[in-house]
Amino acid sequence: MRNYISSTKYPKSPSIGRDLYSPQDLLRYSPSSNLPTPRTVTRAASSSLSENMEKSCSLLVHFDKGTPALANEIKGSLEGNDDTAKVDAMKKAIMLLLNGETLPQLFITIIRYVLPSEDHTVQKLLLLYLENIEKTDSKGKILPEMILICQNLRNNLQHPNEYIRGVTLRFLHRICEIEIIEPLIPSILANLEHRNPFVRRNAILAVNAIYKLPQGDHLLVDAPEMIEKVLSTEADQSAKRNAFLMLYTCAQDRAINYLLTHVDKVSDWGEPLQMVVLDLIRKVCRTNKGEKGKYIKIIISLLNVPSAAVIFECAGTLVSLSSAPTAIRAASNTYCQLLVTQSDNNVKLIVLDRLDELKSSHRDIMVDMIMDVLRALSSPNHDIRRKTLDIVLDLITPRNINEVVLTLKKEVVKTQSGELEKDGEYRQMLIQAIHSCAVKFPEVAGTVVHVLMDFLGDSNVASAMDVVVFVREIIETNPKLRVSIVTRLLDTFYQIRSARVCSCALWIVSEYCLSLSEVESGITVIKQCLGDLPFYLASEDGDNTNESSRRSQQVNSITVSSKRPAILADGTYATQSAASETAFPAPTLVQTTLNSGNLRSLLLTGDFFLGAVVACTLTRLVLCLTAVQTLKFEVNKATTQVLLIIVSMLQLGQSSFLPHPIDNDSYDRIVVCIRLLCNPDEQIKKIWLQSCRESFVQMLVEKQQQETEEIKAKAQVLHAQPDDLIDFYHLKSRKGMSQLELEDEVQDDLKRATGEFVNEGDSVNKLNRILQLTGFSDPVYAEAYVTVHHYDIILDVTIINRTKETLQNLCLELATMGDLKLVERPQNYTLAPESSKQIKANIKVSSTETGVIFGNIVYETSNVLERNVVVLNDIHIDIMDYISPAVCSDTAYRSMWAEFEWENKVAVNTVIQDEKEFLDHIIKSTNMKCLTPPSALEGCCGFLAANLYAKSVFGEDALVNLSVEKQADGKLGGYIRIRSKTQGIALSLGDKITLKQKGGA
Repeated sequence: MRNYISSTKYPKSPSIGRDLYSPQDLLRYSPSSNLPTPRTVTRAASSSLSENMEKSCSLLVHFDKGTPALANEIKGSLEGNDDTAKVDAMKKAIMLLLNGETLPQLFITIIRYVLPSEDHTVQKLLLLYLENIEKTDSKGKILPEMILICQNLRNNLQHPNEYIRGVTLRFLHRICEIEIIEPLIPSILANLEHRNPFVRRNAILAVNAIYKLPQGDHLLVDAPEMIEKVLSTEADQSAKRNAFLMLYTCAQDRAINYLLTHVDKVSDWGEPLQMVVLDLIRKVCRTNKGEKGKYIKIIISLLNVPSAAVIFECAGTLVSLSSAPTAIRAASNTYCQLLVTQSDNNVKLIVLDRLDELKSSHRDIMVDMIMDVLRALSSPNHDIRRKTLDIVLDLITPRNINEVVLTLKKEVVKTQSGELEKDGEYRQMLIQAIHSCAVKFPEVAGTVVHVLMDFLGDSNVASAMDVVVFVREIIETNPKLRVSIVTRLLDTFYQIRSARVCSCALWIVSEYCLSLSEVESGITVIKQCLGDLPFYLASEDGDNTNESSRRSQQVNSITVSSKRPAILADGTYATQSAASETAFPAPTLVQTTLNSGNLRSLLLTGDFFLGAVVACTLTRLVLCLTAVQTLKFEVNKATTQVLLIIVSMLQLGQSSFLPHPIDNDSYDRIVVCIRLLCNPDEQIKKIWLQSCRESFVQMLVEKQQQETEEIKAKAQVLHAQPDDLIDFYHLKSRKGMSQLELEDEVQDDLKRATGEFVNEGDSVNKLNRILQLTGFSDPVYAEAYVTVHHYDIILDVTIINRTKETLQNLCLELATMGDLKLVERPQNYTLAPESSKQIKANIKVSSTETGVIFGNIVYETSNVLERNVVVLNDIHIDIMDYISPAVCSDTAYRSMWAEFEWENKVAVNTVIQDEKEFLDHIIKSTNMKCLTPPSALEGCCGFLAANLYAKSVFGEDALVNLSVEKQADGKLGGYIRIRSKTQGIALSLGDKITLKQKGGA
């Protein structure tokens, strides 16, 4: 508030105020302040003087000082001669007015001591004070003392300083009282010909405001003619804009005539005037569609103006007025041009939203613009890049797929420079986009898969993981590329430094190395990456024991030697050796230096899950070798070498040289590999060599079916029958509604008729959401209808006086607990006997957490002096109103699960005895989406594990893992684990599950 009522003093130079305000600012600035008033806070009440006229609403600023003492202090400061003290006193008085105080005792003091002041800041605050005080009595008649203000306003309108004239004129267009305005009309009209444009533009606004008053057309009968003359002679662009705006709102025919007369000069007009012209064209074309042609020509001519705001509005106007391919193509070209020329990221995001809307309704035209949209990838902002890729992926066709993939490949290569910190994240987005392209159009997979495989060793694990998953899917769906992909994978396997990527790559090697040369190459590459055996050397010298103990807390240094492919000058590959020193923590230092590769380095960190994967891969390759190798001794030799490697890993896992021993699961898997190699069984070999591949193929089929179903679900549009009636019931009560409001309401009528909009006031839904706040025996009965909409909670409280007495100063006092905040000040009401009152309360929500609203109703009666209190029942805001089912990839789910720090573990305690029934009950109770595919939940094994996911309206992620098993007594046992980034959603969702899990499905 201190900034809102600025204390800046303005010099008395005539040049001040000439270019202080833009035309847009003049419509939303406070008439007596040089700072803007928030649009959502102040609403002008200049349209009617009738009883149902909406009252001006001002910004509520908390001011905690007492009124009586402060009023005397303000009065004393105003009576002095110090202008600085007067400024402070006026600010305090205005703040009290904004908080609902009337301060009638200060008015005469301000008239006597503030009105004659020559200080510009004091005069500015005086106008702000006059704007906020009540100017009429309870019957709507002007207060007699307000006549004293007219002479001062007339003097200001004739003041030699143009700033005083301008701010006074700007103040007058917010005044609705005819008795104040009428004596000032000659002075207002005289300012239309003032030499300074600042005065003229505000005089036009004042004339416009007066003419729109209920009796204003009688006060200024010839106002449109005067403004039209001013428009023809005015040179200032802002003043012309204001004049044209008045003709547009008050005399539309004159505005159209002026526009068509000067149609050749429209492109030379200033930006403010051009924006009003576009607004006029939209309005005229809605009412008279037959004249669209000549106006669309004006719009197209404005597409070449230098103002970005104008051409953006032109594009939007074209789309709203015409669906012709020429108009849509011109609009899309304009949006694409703005994407490249504008540097503001917010502007680019808005333009991308417009392109997304065009994509939905005019996809055929947007397909031709796909390369222009891709130019937005030059922005360094990841939100812009992500939105651009989403639009492009929906516009891919067989005709443009090659160009799109080529562009994406170039962008991937650019990220190799590593100049920016977030290149890895951008590379991951590009890889995912290329993955989608290759899935939709398999013929392009061969052109990108080899390029992407260079990033298997990327330092960004998420990006490398996306690449290997892409390779895994492509090698299955494109049999022609299998040989080349396997060869390339074996060449680049040395570069992989992530255990997760290594595990997936090893699975690909084991499943798709089918020929003899591929199997032998696969075994050789894995052996080279594991290095020489054994994995550690234990010293037998007892003298070294103390030395080893002394260094037990140090770091074990192992020299890593690896082979990597290098690109020669002619573009071919060659193998080069690289040695590096890698540090691994170990409780006991092993005094040895070994040559090792990437797999060895990872194993020596204690990653025995990877060790189990290596053992399974080697076992599967040996089983494949028995089918393709005719020489028995070669098979036995390979089997012996693999057994030696697997046994060495077991010894390493059971040794004391690593931070932790091998886990039981990995140990069991490795032991199974040893047993299979020593005693091969045909049935088990079939499972290893065929069943795994079949399961993977089934997973890909289900994934494709799920994506197809999602696309079909998005494409479904509700259609109304041709003979259905449309009830435009808002047209029945048009009085008091502006044209824009009427159009919005009629649009809602159309949505209701077509099924796109569900009426929140539906009686059945409303009855289900009514909460009783008091008892039936209380003297005041209250019930509330709670509406939760994203960040807002609206309480529509009905209060009924069940007594025979009049209740005075009745107030609904509310308080909240949790991340809820009241945004309105409670008001006092008077309730007649056996009458009712509707009170609305708005509450803001800042996070997804279960909140509680509590309070009471306080009132007074004429017989009893003390205040009576009725305590209300608590209103609990359910977390289910804020979260909705969502979908994410398994990789993203695992990444969030590892990243989120808040976990709530809920034990299963239910009477339900079927696992799937319990899962369905939890899904229904928590409003979440089950990410585990149905095929994984088939069968009855007595155990079930599933992942659930949801997002809140605040963008928060909610992860749930449900693991249950049937116990011996037939009951279900297990845990439901909830993870989130914030504490509130984890606790609230856990409480909800605890409350709901005992019920039946």
